[in-house]
Amino acid sequence: MKTAQQLVAEAKSNIKEVNIEQLAIALKTNSEAILIDVREPAEFAKHHIAGAVNYPRGVLEMNIHNHPKVASSSCEPEVALQELAKSTIYVICRSGGRSALATASLQQMGFSDIYSVSPGMQGWLDANLPTVS
Repeated sequence: MKTAQQLVAEAKSNIKEVNIEQLAIALKTNSEAILIDVREPAEFAKHHIAGAVNYPRGVLEMNIHNHPKVASSSCEPEVALQELAKSTIYVICRSGGRSALATASLQQMGFSDIYSVSPGMQGWLDANLPTVS
């Protein structure tokens, strides 16, 4: 039996993480960077980072094929999803636990240039960085 904390720690040992400052720089310098917010819709509606797409942790794997980059592609959906998998993707939640689990899951699906943001939106808010609602 594993606790949630043990599961998150295990995920974190197998993924790449960035901090809030690294995320802010990446979003400013890489217009192709993708930000996925895995918090629940009510959390996302309260405040989120501009440009983030909300796929709650519980439905991420089932909905990733609906990402705007895939939906707007002129390629076949499977080819567009493969292209998305090559993108630089940042995953954020409130504190870094759900994003670590989501990042590990997406890695298992074939996403390679993917980073969990720690300490998440709470860190973003504590740094007084801009949000939208």
